Order: sequence, then structure tokens, then C-alpha cells
Amino acid sequence: MKKFKKTLKKSNYDKIMNHRFFICAIVLCFLFLFVFMKLYFVMVIDKKEYTQLLAELTHTKVSGTSAPRGRIYDRNYHIIVDNKAIKTITYKKEKGVTNQDMIDLAYKVAPHLELDISKLTDRAKKEFFFAKYSDICDKKVTQKEKDKVTQRKMTSRDLDELKIERITEEDLKKLTEAELEVAYLYYLMNTGYTYSEKTIKTNVSDSEYAYISENNEKLEGFNTKLDWERVYPYGDTLKSILGTVSTSTQGIPAEEKEEYLNAGYALNDRVGLSYIEKQYESYLKGEKEEYEVINSHELKLVKEGKRGKDIVLSIDINLQQQVERIIAEQMLRAKGEPNTEYYDHSSVIIQDPNTGEILAMASKRIVGGKIVDNITSILTSPITPGSVVKGASMLVGYNTGAIHIGETMVDECIKVAGVKEKCSSQTLGRINDITALAKSSNVYQFKTAIRVNGQEYFRGMRMNFNQSAFDTYRKMYHSFGLGVKTGIDLPVESLGYTAKDKSAGNLLDFVMGQYESYTPIQLSQYISTIANGGSRLEPHLLKEVHESTEKEELGKTILTVEKKVLNQIETKPEYMARVKEGFYAVMHQAGAYGRGYVDDKLDSSGKTGTSQSFIDTNHDGIIDTETITSSFIGYAPTNHPKFSIVVTSPDSSHPNSSTDYASLVTLRITKAITDQYYNMYGI
Repeated sequence: MKKFKKTLKKSNYDKIMNHRFFICAIVLCFLFLFVFMKLYFVMVIDKKEYTQLLAELTHTKVSGTSAPRGRIYDRNYHIIVDNKAIKTITYKKEKGVTNQDMIDLAYKVAPHLELDISKLTDRAKKEFFFAKYSDICDKKVTQKEKDKVTQRKMTSRDLDELKIERITEEDLKKLTEAELEVAYLYYLMNTGYTYSEKTIKTNVSDSEYAYISENNEKLEGFNTKLDWERVYPYGDTLKSILGTVSTSTQGIPAEEKEEYLNAGYALNDRVGLSYIEKQYESYLKGEKEEYEVINSHELKLVKEGKRGKDIVLSIDINLQQQVERIIAEQMLRAKGEPNTEYYDHSSVIIQDPNTGEILAMASKRIVGGKIVDNITSILTSPITPGSVVKGASMLVGYNTGAIHIGETMVDECIKVAGVKEKCSSQTLGRINDITALAKSSNVYQFKTAIRVNGQEYFRGMRMNFNQSAFDTYRKMYHSFGLGVKTGIDLPVESLGYTAKDKSAGNLLDFVMGQYESYTPIQLSQYISTIANGGSRLEPHLLKEVHESTEKEELGKTILTVEKKVLNQIETKPEYMARVKEGFYAVMHQAGAYGRGYVDDKLDSSGKTGTSQSFIDTNHDGIIDTETITSSFIGYAPTNHPKFSIVVTSPDSSHPNSSTDYASLVTLRITKAITDQYYNMYGI
């Protein structure tokens, strides 16, 4: 019995083991089948994909020097920025070349090139000294420090850095003038990535170009090529706003290094540094040649370089030229008039109020008797606008019910407790809202503002401080673009100056344009919004983008900029129409302040502005002198506007005990430019 049980037990054990072996065999078969299938897919089905991936992982690709940038055109397709071929000397380190080989090569080439060693830094001098006089530098570290490399407590690179740091000024004084030129050339040969082609010198002389060209086989790695630089067929016209481009020596800006490197740029790539060139870098940058590194240092061209995309601006370059000429002429004339010693610049913007396109923008400044460009002030230098803001102020009155269309008030000097008596420039008597705009009544705006503040005017009254009244006016101003960014397609724009509301009396200054300050571009957006009936459009300079071509003509249009509505003015159509009627009266009503600014044949509407400004005349940080700033905003023709215009002349005159003469420079600039517009385009 015991024997039977033992036999049965053994039999069960054998069955269990056989069953386990069977399962293991099946699992192994499936594993082998899975491995076989994976190998089959890798070696047969996906062979091409993995071969390509392997090639990508084992081949290094590098880029050539920056390709030419795209051209810039005006709205009528005149080229205003182009590229010009320039003779250039380059260097690319070849296979097996040592630092000593490069030094020997630099000694050979340097005497044949004119090199500006003023750009040679102390660091570059030390690196050259280290490479040239390695035996001297070797003595600048102790044996103990050398042993740390063997002990892996320090890398050989760290040891080399110690040697470089210990090179003294006395050591560097041993370098002769000729050796400093060699040092600078050696530095240029090592700038950037090892495999990349370096630009050694641009705009080289014929003799320099010929020496490298004739000896490039002996001068291993040196070569000549035709590079490019920006040229401006219209000279300095609009040049500041077109912007600048870095040289290959400057490369990408240090403060934006990470951003550019992450975008695939190299350290020595040429990029737009300011304004249009910077704003539209992504379109204008060229596509660089692409090489594949083979056999360590040999390069194989795999992709040709390509000029950047061409862009078309909304600017009319012929109108721009005339605007710049007129400003310069009228400024020089004004400087011969009394009370203009503090006047130094005027600005102009012409815009299409239906699209937001900038047709012309210019600003000139007088410095030391010479006219210089000042165009960036249009974006960054706010002015006290004066009465030009009264259109927006009037809308606040209508919207809040403080006044109604056609309401009359008595224009008289007013007196509020704690505030100096305030008047219009002349006492106008009983006037309605249209005449209030036409003859720029301050008092009409004062009395309206007091009602918006929740009170009714009487002489000697005390105004309550009501923050909501300030907020109501400011909200309306902001909706026109005053005190907020306009959105213009340039990398720099100022908000202007927003005051801190502290006194109820400040509200009276606010509504007449004497409280906060705005930039000329903000004023342009404001008047364009009125001109088109209440749509605040984003001003822009870019009109079109075109594909690059190898020919002179423009390529396929890939982008057309459409108008962008930022907001609609919150008011009734009849209120906006009433303000526009008032602006028309400014230009056409007898005795109105806009008479003479624009010829009647243009059928214009507009608003003049005169404001008190205060300046620091002796630059001691203390405001010491009162001046007068004059402005004009307008559009034409009234019913179907084709253009809006803003003209500002800060500090164009100042109160004087001997004469109260105020220069009419803003009027003359406006009249001359609008006449020129009519002569060029009609209406």
C-alpha cells in the first residue's frame, strides 16, 4: 500500500513537471516568435526608416553664413531696402588642423589684411598668448594642480583655464603690434562653432581679396566670397523706423541669446536689431546653406541658401520724402521767429482711417543747428495734447446725459473754490455744442464735466472729488486709443502719461487736454477712429509678404494684412455724427480756429490744440519754464475720408514779457503737407 501511494505520488509529480515544461515551451516559442517578428520589421519592413534615423544620428549638419535678407518695398512696390554684394574673406577650419597650425596660418595672413585691433578683448589676447606660448603658461600652474587632473579631481580644461587666468598684463605687453593683429585674426578664426564658416572681414579691398583668392590653396581654410549688406535707395528717408541689422561679428544680441539659440540661430547669425527689421525678422531672415559633415572636417552641400521673404509696407515713400522735406523746411523757418528758442521738433503721421495703414510718419529735430531724424519719438515721446481731445470729452457729455445735442451754455470765466479762475482763450458768450468745438471753448467742457461730476456750476462753488467722473472720461479716452497702446506693429511703444487723480479741480484740466499726455501715434489712432465713424483700428506698417524669388520681381503673395478692429466706440451714432459736425465746423465756420490749416478744396474736418507745457531748460532736474505746444488733428474729405493727419510741435513758443508772438509752425506744416497730398493724389 505504501509502495502504491509512493508510485502514485511520483506519477502526479511527473505530470505536474511535464505540464510546467509544456507551458514554458509555449511561452518560449511565443517569445522567440515575438523577437523574430520585431527583427523582421526592423530589418525588412522598417529598414528604410531606421537607416534614415541612423544616418541622422551619425551625421552632423551645419549651416553656412547668414543668407541675404528679404527686400522691403513701399506700397507702390518701390524697393526701399535692398541687399548689395560685398567682397568678404572667410575661414573654415579643415581636417587635422591644430591650434599651432592656425597660429602659423594667422602669422602668414595677418600682414596682408587691414585689421581693427581695437575690438580685441583682453580675453582674446590671453587665449592667443596661451596657444602661442604654451611653455610659459605651463609654468603658471603647480605640479600639485597638474596631479589633480591625473587624480580626476580637475579636468584638463579646468587646468587650461587656470593657466589663462594667470596670464598677467605684463605677459600681454610682450605682444607686439604685429602680434596683436595676429591675435585678432586668430580670434576671428575661432569665433563660433568649430565646423562653421567664419566671416573674417567684409568690404575688403581689391588687394586683400586678390591675395586670398590667388593663394587660397596654400592658405588652408581661407577663402573669398560675395556676402551682402543692406542698402537704402532712398537714403535716410524712413531709415530709423526701417531698423538695423547686426553684422556677423555682432551676431545675435547677448540679452536675447537664449531666445535666438532656441529658435535655431547660430551665435554669429545676422539678425534685425530694431524696428521693422526686428519686428519682421521671421519673414526677412534668409535660409542659410546647409552642409553635412563627413570625414570629421569635410563638408558636403545638402541645401542651397535662399534670400528671405520680401515684405511690402503701407508707406508711400514719395509722400514720405515730401513730408520729411516740409517738416525740415518749416522748422528752420520757425527757428528764425521770436519765442522759439525752446522749440526743437515737430512730428507728422498720415494714416488711412479705413484700414489703419500708415501712409507716412516723420519727425525731425534740430540739434546744434542741424536737422536730424527723430521718428521714434512718434512712438515713445508723449505730449500734452490740449484741445484736440475735446471730441472725446464731448461724447462723455452726450453719453452721460450731462448735455444734449444743440444745448447752449454761456462761455464765461469760471471760478471754483480752491482753483484758479479758468477761462476760454476768448469769451464767447452763449454758444452751442458745435460752436464750442469750432472755437475751442474750454468753459463749455468745464461746465459739462461738473455735471458729469454730479453737480451744477455756480461761481465760487466747491467741487466734490468723484473718482467715477475721472474714470468715465478716462474710459472714453482709452476707447479711442488715448493712454493705451495702439498695437502698432513695432517692438517699442509708450503708453503716455496717466496722472494720479488727487483733486476735483484736476477734472477740469483733464477735459481740455491739460492733464495727461499722449504720443502722436495715439493721437493718430484717435482722429482716425472719429474719421471712420467709431471703429478703433490697429495701425500697421506691414501690408503684404511675398515668397522669395531669384529674380527681380516679387514672388507669390503669402500674406495680406487685413484691417483689425480693436473696439467700437460706445456711443450713439447721432452723438458721433454731432462730434464730426463740430470738427467740420472747426475747419469751415467763420472765426473757427481751424481756418487756414487745410485748403477748402480738400473738404476737411479737424481740431486744433494748444496746451501749456513745462520744461527744464538748464537740465538741473527742476521744471522751470512754461512753453506752448501746438497740435492739429484732421481728416479729408469729410464724408469719405481717404487720409487722417496729425501734426505736433512741442514747445513751439513760450510766454514772453516783450512779445506774445506764437509761431504758426504747426499750421504751416499742416497746410504744406495737405497741399502736397492734393497735388500728388487729388481727393
